[in-house]
Amino acid sequence: MRKKLLDSLDKILMITIILSVLIFILYPFISVFITSLMENGRIDLSYFSFVKDEAYLIKNSITTGIYSTILSTIFSIMIAVYFYISTDRVKKIITAILMLTIISPPFVTSLSYIRLFGRRGFITYGLLGLSISPYGQLGIVLMQSLGFTSMNAILLMGYLKQIDKTLIESARSLGAKTTDIIKDIILPLMKPSIIVVMLLSFIRSLADFSTPRIIGGAFNVLATEAYLSIIAKGDIRRAATISVILFIPAIIVFILYMTKFQSLAMSQHGTNSGEGISIKRDGYLYNLMKTGAIFFLVWILIQYASIIMSAFTDIYKGKMYFTLNHFRESKINVLDTFPRTIFVALIAGIASSVIGLILEYYGFIRNYKSMKIIDFIATMPYIVPGTFFGIGYILAFNKPPLELTGTLLIVILNVTFRQLPFASKVGYSTLTQINRDTINSVKDLGGHDCHVIKDIILPLSKSGLYISFVNGFTSTMTTIGSIIFLIYPKQKLATMVMFDVIESGKYGVGSVIAFLIILVCLMVNGLYYLLLSRKEKKKDVSYSIGLN
Repeated sequence: MRKKLLDSLDKILMITIILSVLIFILYPFISVFITSLMENGRIDLSYFSFVKDEAYLIKNSITTGIYSTILSTIFSIMIAVYFYISTDRVKKIITAILMLTIISPPFVTSLSYIRLFGRRGFITYGLLGLSISPYGQLGIVLMQSLGFTSMNAILLMGYLKQIDKTLIESARSLGAKTTDIIKDIILPLMKPSIIVVMLLSFIRSLADFSTPRIIGGAFNVLATEAYLSIIAKGDIRRAATISVILFIPAIIVFILYMTKFQSLAMSQHGTNSGEGISIKRDGYLYNLMKTGAIFFLVWILIQYASIIMSAFTDIYKGKMYFTLNHFRESKINVLDTFPRTIFVALIAGIASSVIGLILEYYGFIRNYKSMKIIDFIATMPYIVPGTFFGIGYILAFNKPPLELTGTLLIVILNVTFRQLPFASKVGYSTLTQINRDTINSVKDLGGHDCHVIKDIILPLSKSGLYISFVNGFTSTMTTIGSIIFLIYPKQKLATMVMFDVIESGKYGVGSVIAFLIILVCLMVNGLYYLLLSRKEKKKDVSYSIGLN
């Protein structure tokens, strides 16, 4: 009887995971395509005519994507190479600065750009006495590049850590100079990973609507047009059509990445880590990389310093003075939205972590073939613009039996399944480190699969679960694209309020909200690293006791 009950629980859990992925990921996707391609039960492509009528939108999106991709890739290569050759202390500084941009709202750089280079900017007006417009394609490209470079650099740094160090040691033993090592070994080995970050940057640029909306001015792109189609025109089918057009290059890039470039990048890496490599820090190419990296890192620090400065200062008759008025003005917004935002982020972080781990358990440990398809569907939110996923939820859940629009639940579900791709990959990585013999021993002793989950999988996956939680929490705290169409005025989250106040020109209040979002994310990430460091210390102590 007990075995039958456990078998039933096991089946219910697996079916729940499958249905949740199909309902909250696949169904919204299908809804977007049906809305854009069909009318009254028939295929109707009339809405795609805007591709011809407003071709400038496609041109603007593509050119902006190309410029942002090139600029961000160049800077990310410089940072990654400089990081690889630098001392441990410098590496920690670089990592800390880059992580600052990861835990910030995606359009916070646009706010600092306006404060620094706007008509009354600290630099253009305050220092140089200029009154110039910061809006247009140039501003979009600069701010997208600033945002993309950090993630690109972190990805490239991860690839470089896996380079077989014997290649570099062999080159050094043959008398190769630093310039030769960078030019003939490091950069060629980075080529596949560089292609990957270029593809990802281009797609992220196409999907970005907040940066063009804030500093684009009259310069419009496809992603912003999808946003305006709903907000200004109330035409959800037009928004769905634009989302489908943006989806096409995204899926092409994803397929290229999964079938070609990912395997190329992995094949370039050896088994020996690049940690501990000692390369002379000289030569024109190294100095070029160092100069570009330092320029970018200083640029980031200036941007974020301006956010803090804007939160605590104001300008009167051309003079800057300290004030807390921005905090007082934002008090109502903060008290109303931050508890709700933190609550949603906590739920999304926990739920996505657990669902991702259980999904990979059935796919990897239990090796159900059907779960491979579910796993691919679970990856789909990663490859589409956030607005696509948000529009899908409006279309899918605005009528019975799942009428969720207007509720906070639809927001929680959206951000939870938006983070599922990352959580599932972390879950997979965690499960590969669990010894199969441990699982088999439980079953040999008569344990059920439910006992395996409770007594083996969950306890041994604490580290992976916390990584997924931190990412889910941070991403939810800083997200806007997928939820901007789902939130009612009385249910706004912090990023939505920040977006609104910046659009209305209240940059000081926007700076306060940005500062508080970053502070909350820093606290959560700091707690993670504190727990991680304590865990490492315990390991060291246990090891020392074992030796004695």
